[in-house]
Amino acid sequence: MIILSAAQIEKTLTMEAAVAACKDALGFHAHGEATVPLRTNLAVDAYQGQALFMPASVPAAESLGIKIVSVYPNNVNQGLPAVPAQVIMMDPRTGMVSAILEGTSLTRIRTGAVQGAATDVLARPDAKVGALIGTGGQASGQLEAMLTVRDLELVKVMDVDFTRAQAFATAQSQRLSHFGTRIQAVETSAEAVNDADIVTAVTISKTAVFDAELIKPGAHINGMGSYTPDMAEIPEALVRSASLVAIDTADALAESGDLINPINAGHFSAADCVPLGEIINGDRPGRQSAQDITFFECVGSAVLDVVCGQRVLEQAAAQGIGQTIEI
Repeated sequence: MIILSAAQIEKTLTMEAAVAACKDALGFHAHGEATVPLRTNLAVDAYQGQALFMPASVPAAESLGIKIVSVYPNNVNQGLPAVPAQVIMMDPRTGMVSAILEGTSLTRIRTGAVQGAATDVLARPDAKVGALIGTGGQASGQLEAMLTVRDLELVKVMDVDFTRAQAFATAQSQRLSHFGTRIQAVETSAEAVNDADIVTAVTISKTAVFDAELIKPGAHINGMGSYTPDMAEIPEALVRSASLVAIDTADALAESGDLINPINAGHFSAADCVPLGEIINGDRPGRQSAQDITFFECVGSAVLDVVCGQRVLEQAAAQGIGQTIEI
């Protein structure tokens, strides 16, 4: 069995490679080449946390495994990750556990990468201005993915805590300086989304984090934070008016308040949602015009974790990285 740390995950899975892996994963899923049960979500109310168990089998990628991920917002007060995770990979030929991967870094990279995949497929090629709402644990991956797939000149960063947004912008300006993009903290979501070609929200908000009327024609929107029915960071008006609504998998229809709320209100139909994998595979059209407003809703899927995890293992083997143990 191989153990891979966070640093080793980051060394073996670049954002560019992760975007490609996520496209492959969603393409396999759309063609029925993956078995992905709906995640089990256990509330740990005494500690304001949630524990999620996410298995998947993807024979086309020779991937089998399960991610165990928790969401504990109060962990930040103890200097711990708010979204700790481990990914257990298995040999699909024998069922033996072959690796344990540090999952927080893998989750951050693949969550950014699936947004990058959607942005690459749906955003205008000439996009120059981005907006990022939310600067929590997943935000750095979201920002890196946006910069990886589009040559952005400016990304405006907004958080409910402006001081935190400023610190994030400063840190990421240094970390991602090779992109040559200006990363600027702003105080309001209105400032962030004004004139933005790409808007990515990654929060746990239960109410809309921006005004749909401020979204310009031709913009692409990513909803990356809502993974329970009571979370709804995207305004219903945006969902209703979007020219195209894409989803990572059908799980989004069962889990995300961004979609559940307008569907239950009779303002939107699940039939109007298009799996991103079908667009990637060329089975369904994507953006039809430069004026279209496109929207991607993502709740995450183990198909992404195990395909990305398999790519990590392949690179780790090629580079001789990882600690081998026997149990």
